[in-house]
Formats: sequence, structure tokens, C-alpha cells
Amino acid sequence: MLALDLARFPLQPVLWSLPWIAVPLAIALRARNSRSLDQESPLPPSPAPLASVIIPARNEARNIAECLATVLTSTYPALEIIVVDDHSTDDTRAIATTIAATDARVAVIANPELPPDWFGKQWACQNGANHTHGDILIFVDADTRLAPDLITRSVNGMLRTHADLYTVAGRQDMHTFWEKLIQPQIFAVLASRYGGTESVNHSPFAADKIANGQYLMIRHATYDALDGHALVRHHVAEDLMLAQRYFRNGRKTVMTLGRNQLSTRMYTSLRELVAGWGKNIYAAGRDATPFGKVGRMLFPVTLPYPGIMQLAPVVVLVLALLGITGAGALIWAAITTSVMLVGWAAVYRFDDINPLYAVFFPLGAAAYLYICLSATARGSSVAWKGRRYQSASAARS
Repeated sequence: MLALDLARFPLQPVLWSLPWIAVPLAIALRARNSRSLDQESPLPPSPAPLASVIIPARNEARNIAECLATVLTSTYPALEIIVVDDHSTDDTRAIATTIAATDARVAVIANPELPPDWFGKQWACQNGANHTHGDILIFVDADTRLAPDLITRSVNGMLRTHADLYTVAGRQDMHTFWEKLIQPQIFAVLASRYGGTESVNHSPFAADKIANGQYLMIRHATYDALDGHALVRHHVAEDLMLAQRYFRNGRKTVMTLGRNQLSTRMYTSLRELVAGWGKNIYAAGRDATPFGKVGRMLFPVTLPYPGIMQLAPVVVLVLALLGITGAGALIWAAITTSVMLVGWAAVYRFDDINPLYAVFFPLGAAAYLYICLSATARGSSVAWKGRRYQSASAARS
């Protein structure tokens, strides 16, 4: 009887499920191809080159004190720290100034008025760099938290690899329900696009290069030779474009993982998640597409595809359970939905989050889809922290 039942089991729905099975496996295999800061020495080099930490800060009162506190615990012996107050309307400057009064390594400067053809972050980074004396520039976002060994290990990694640009991808801190739903969706898409750090580092194509602006190191001489942040002054994702431009100019770019050394809480609410990723996911994502003009032309179609791929089986499963579709559709939907549940449970376990959040993956996929569609509708128009910008495309700049 069992043999007879198996013989009657339709194979077609199983074959239809193969893309949903193969894709997460391929992502996992590619993501394993990574190097970690844990492999770098925790002891400072001798002599230790002066490293200049630049923190652009616009209305970062909730973050700046803790960010500075973690930078100041660094084991690296040769540091100067520049906080660039970018016309904050909260207590950012006052908090940073109070800390600077207790530690001579910290200086706080006011960002000049923003020129019309610059993004705010790039302008703040550029003016911060103009006040530094270090051989290595380290651009750090105010919402990051640095382990004491981060700067030491990353300087060692930069020197060992002879990199001109060295960047660290850290851990994402997620606390609220919506953070835990949307952040993994976005980073799963990034993992599917780029793979592990060594896939990025060894690719011969500029479009495959990416950097993490939350912690980005550049040799001062290279930065000056390539016109600093002016090189990418009108691109919403300045980190990605710096990596691509440096590579095209024959400079070495290196990415590594630092999950034990760097953490970031990018957004704290659904509103911030939608606004933050909405400004980046289309305007910046089109510059990361492979296949040149064809890839950019198809990008509005391919961008929402991961969300559609996740939602389609769930919708069909509901319809099948209601008797609207046939048995084959039910089998296919049950298999693919089960595979996605297992995959998302593994992702949440990796991120030290309760794997039961996996049951909400359709809601996360729907939120991702909404962000993609609304960002695509806005196109190059970007709004962030009270400013509006028009992001340039790599193809036109």
C-alpha cells in the first residue's frame, strides 16, 4: 500500500519547489566563504600608525555618548577622534563636547553649510577628514558600538592585506518586532547578491564591490589622491560607490566580518525602517546590479522579486486550503512554505533571535515588498533627516 501511495505521489509539484529549495542553500554556501576579524591579531602593530576616527553626527543624541564611549575603550594606542556635528537640532553637540572635555583624543567640530551638490553625510565626512592627522582614516557611524579590539584587529587586517580601503561588516542589533522581521529580509537579499566576504574581495568586477559605511577605513594618502568624499558626493550609498570607484582606479578594497567586534542598531521603529531602507534600496541598489545597462533596466522588476517569491507559496497554500486550487498546488505550496520556515528559523538562530519569529516571514516579505515598490516609485529622490536629495546613478556620473 505504501509503495502504491508513493507511486501515485505527484512529482511535478516537487520539481516546481526546487528553486525555493536551491536558492537558500546557494545563499548559505556562498555566505560561508568569509574571513573574520577573529583571525587578525589583537595586539597593536609596532609602530602603530595614527588612526583618525571620524564620526558624522546629525541629531544623534540617543547614540553619540555610547558610540564615543566604545571608541574610547579601544586597545589601539594611537587614536584621534573627530565628531562632526552636522547642524543637529538636539543635544548631539552638547553631549559630544562634554565627553571631549574629559579626553584629549576627542574633538568636536561644526560642519559648514551643505553645498547644493553634496549629500550631508559625505560633506560631514569630508570636513572631518580635513581636520585629521592620521595615516588611516576610520569613518564610523554614530549608531555603531565598537568592541575594544575592533580598531586594533582591523588596522592589522588592513596592513596585512595592503588594502587601500578596508571595511568591516558587523552584527545587526534588533530589538523590536519590526526590526526582527524586516532587517533579516534586507540582509538576506544582500547575502544573495554578494555572498561572503571573499566572493566580494576576489571578484574582478567593480559592480561586485561593496563596503559598510558604518565602519570604513581608508589610507589617508589614497583618500586625498582620489578627491576624498567628493568622489561620491551625490550618491546615496557613498560606501558602495567608494568601493566601486577605488577598485576602478586600481586600488585594493577588502571586506571582512566582525560580528564579535562591531554592532549596529540602524533603525528602532517601523517608520525608521521604511524611511531608511526606502532611501537606499532602489537609488543605491541599481548601482549594485550586475550585467550593466541590462541589469539596471531590469532592476525595477528584479528588486521586488524576493518578496514575491516568498509570498506566492503562502498565498497559494491559503487558496488550496480553502479548496480554490487543486491537490498539486497544495503539495507545492506546502513544500515551499515548509522550506522557507526552516530557512528563516536557521537565520534567526544565527542572529541569536528566537527561531519562532520564522512564522512571521510572510509579514516581513510583505513589508520588504512595500519598501521596494514605494522606493521604486520615488526613483532617485531621497529624503533623510530633514533634507532632500537627488541621488546620481553610477551609469551617469
